[in-house]
Amino acid sequence: MITDLAASWLTFSAPVAAAQAAGRPLVALESTIIAHGMPYPENIHTAREVEDLIRAAGAEPATIALIDGRIRIGLADEELEMLGRSSKVHKVSRRDLPAVLASGELGATTVAGTMICAALAGIEVFVTGGIGGVHRGAQKTFDISADLQELARTSVAVVCAGAKSILDIGLTLEYLETHGVPVLSCEQDNFAAFYTRDSGFRADLRLDDAAEQARFIRTKWDLGLAGGVLLSAPVPEASAMIAEEIDALTRQVLGEATTQGISGKAVTPFVLARLHELTGRRSLATNIALVKHNAEVGARLALALARAGRSGGTA
Repeated sequence: MITDLAASWLTFSAPVAAAQAAGRPLVALESTIIAHGMPYPENIHTAREVEDLIRAAGAEPATIALIDGRIRIGLADEELEMLGRSSKVHKVSRRDLPAVLASGELGATTVAGTMICAALAGIEVFVTGGIGGVHRGAQKTFDISADLQELARTSVAVVCAGAKSILDIGLTLEYLETHGVPVLSCEQDNFAAFYTRDSGFRADLRLDDAAEQARFIRTKWDLGLAGGVLLSAPVPEASAMIAEEIDALTRQVLGEATTQGISGKAVTPFVLARLHELTGRRSLATNIALVKHNAEVGARLALALARAGRSGGTA
C-alpha cells in the first residue's frame, strides 16, 4: 500500500505535473541506462530521443532518478546531462533506495528501482531496454536479479525487448511463471532476446494491439492480482544482431568478468561496455534501436490504459 509519507519523497518536474493535471498518461523511464548502460554522449542523445518519441505519441515521459535526497519524477536537460557524465552515480535497486535517499547522493534507478518509484508516482507503464533475470550459472551462484521479484510484487506494466542476452532466458521465464508474472509478446509469438529478436521461448500470450494489451492488464489488476505484467517487443529486424555472434561474444566477456573478479550488479555494465567495444559499437546501435522501439510500444500502451480506465474497462 502506498502511503502519503512514501509519496512525500517525490518531486515532479513541471512537464510531468502539467501532464498529470491535464489527465495525459505518463510513461516511466529508468536512469541506469543513462548512467551505466551506454557511453557518453550516446546515452544523453538516446534519452532525449526516447522522451521525444513518447511525447510525439501523445504521452509524457517521466525519467526517474534520485537527486539530492529526492525521487525525481521527470528530469530537466541539465539533470540528464549530469547523470550521463558523472562517474559517481549509484545503481539503485530496491535495497539501495533508502541508503541513497538518506545520503542525498546521486542515484540511477534500475528496472526494480524504477518500478517502485513509478508505482509511488501513480505511473502504470514503464519502458526499459531489457530486464534483469536469472544469470547463467545461477544454479551455483544464486545470482538472480531483483527485477524479477519486483515484477511479482509491484503493479506496473513493463515494456522491454526481452531479457538481456547475458542471462539464462529459459530460467528467467520459469522464475516469472513461478511467481505469477504474465509474459506478453507483441509482433511475434516468442519472447525477445534483447540484441536478437527471438529467444526461442514462447511468451504466455501474443497481443499485438495496444487496446488488447490494456484490456488484459486492466483485467488482471481489477481482479486484485497485484504485480507487474511484462510486455516483450523485439528489436526492429534491420537493427537485430546475429544470435550466434552475440552469444559467442557474451560467453567470452562473461569469462573475462569471472577472471577479473567482477560480480553482482557490476557484471551487466561491464558486459555491455565490452560488447560495445568488441562489436565495433554495433551492439550499442542495436541497444539504441530497441529502446526507441520500446518507447513507441510503451506510449501506445499508456494511451490505451488511460482510455480503458476512463471508460470503465473497455479499451
